[in-house]
Amino acid sequence: MVRAIVLLSGGLDSCVTACIAKSEGYELYALSFDYGQRHRRELESAKKIAQRLGMEHRIIGVELPARADALTSAIDVPHDGEIGKEIPVTYVPARNTIFVAYALSWSEILGAEAIFIGANAVDFSGYPDCTKPYIEAWNDLIKVGMKNNRVRLLAPLIDMDKGEIVREGIRLNAPLELTWSCYEGGEKACGTCDSCLLRLKGFSEAGIKDPVEYGSTPS
Repeated sequence: MVRAIVLLSGGLDSCVTACIAKSEGYELYALSFDYGQRHRRELESAKKIAQRLGMEHRIIGVELPARADALTSAIDVPHDGEIGKEIPVTYVPARNTIFVAYALSWSEILGAEAIFIGANAVDFSGYPDCTKPYIEAWNDLIKVGMKNNRVRLLAPLIDMDKGEIVREGIRLNAPLELTWSCYEGGEKACGTCDSCLLRLKGFSEAGIKDPVEYGSTPS
């Protein structure tokens, strides 16, 4: 079997991405990161998803050089519903770049031919490292900067809206009930941060009830 690494945050998009990779016949290795995020509950979800899908799973601790965002500092997570107007304070500088670089290093050891990332450029918060040009730039860099230059960074959800992602997850029997998307680290999802709003939008468009519990939902 051809090996692949899945960047597994524990959220909806990374879970569906892992299921897509599994359906394509890859032998999967899951990689998650503990970078001091306030919503560390997502790592518990990542563990459960990896176990359900039968993937070897590593959680890597990363000390980021700066904490000036709402996910790793005392800055409040916004709940104003202004999605995609500008790059939000929940953007963690170079987060995906750090994660992909680590995955590329591991891919050389594994002899993996693909790295899967749940990046989405349709229904997303406006992060610059979740776009098609970003994915394409990585693949150009791999060609000239890696011994194993056959490996490719793949983002199968990049052109999907959240409704399509949910429907794809249902089609593949993805364990959506195990996922955690909320930027807040409470017992229940807040229902009003960007990530919750986008997730709720997807389940609404798909005509499916979200299996996770919310403390509140927008009117």
